[in-house]
Amino acid sequence: MKRFEPNPSGFRDSLYADPQAHVGRFVFDERVAEVFADMISRSVPGYATIIGMIGLLAEQHATPGSRLYDLGCSLGAATVSMGKAIGERECRLVAVDNARPMLDKAARQFAAHLQTRVETHCADIREIDIHDASVVVLNFTLQFLPVEERLILLKKIRAGMQEDAVLILSEKIAGADAREDRLLVELHHAFKRANGYSDLEISQKRSALEEVLVPELIATHTRRLQEAGFSRVNLWFQCFNFVSFIARP
Repeated sequence: MKRFEPNPSGFRDSLYADPQAHVGRFVFDERVAEVFADMISRSVPGYATIIGMIGLLAEQHATPGSRLYDLGCSLGAATVSMGKAIGERECRLVAVDNARPMLDKAARQFAAHLQTRVETHCADIREIDIHDASVVVLNFTLQFLPVEERLILLKKIRAGMQEDAVLILSEKIAGADAREDRLLVELHHAFKRANGYSDLEISQKRSALEEVLVPELIATHTRRLQEAGFSRVNLWFQCFNFVSFIARP
C-alpha cells in the first residue's frame, strides 16, 4: 500500500506513539499545537480539499464590507485560504479559537501569508458576536461542543449572516447504523495506518477523543441546520466518516 508523506510544516505527530498508563482527555495544548498540521493532514481524509474549497466558496460569496468568520480556526488554514481567495476585496477576516497555543501559531501564519488584516480572538466561539457575515466556517469545530449547545450556536450564526451568505460546516460523522458506522471507522483507521500511524497510536488517540468529540448522523446535522434557519443545506463532500456541508439562508 502507498505510504503518504506527512505534512512538512511543523513537527511529526507522535503524541500517542508510546504506551500510556492513563490516556487523558484530548486538549488543544502546546504539544498538540506543535504537531497539529501533521496530525490533521494524516488523520482527516480530504482535509486539503476542504481547505481549498473554503477559499473557492469565499471567493464566490464574500461581499465588500462584510465579515468572514473562521470559528475554531486552529492554525488558521481556513482563514488563510479565504484571505488569499478574496485578494484585495475589502472584507474583514475574523479568526476565533479558545486555545492560545493554536491561535498564536495561527497569527504567525496570518502574518506570513496574508496582506488582508485578520482580527483574532482567543475566546469561546459561543461568546463571539456574529454580524454582517458573508461567510462563516465551522471546520471540524461544532463536534467539540456539547450536543445540546450546537443548535444555539447555529441560530446565532444564522442571525448574524447576510441573506446571500454561506456557512461551511465540516464534521466527523457517525454511520447511519451500527454496520455502517463500523465500516466507516475501519476505513478511517486504514487511512491512518497508510499515513504511518500504529494501531497503538490509533487506539490511544481514539480513547483521548471519546468524550471530547461527539459525532452525529448526517441526517441530524441536516435537520439541525434547517431548524436553525438555513433553507438550503447541501452535503458537498464526504470521505469515509468526514463530511462538509454548505448551508445557505
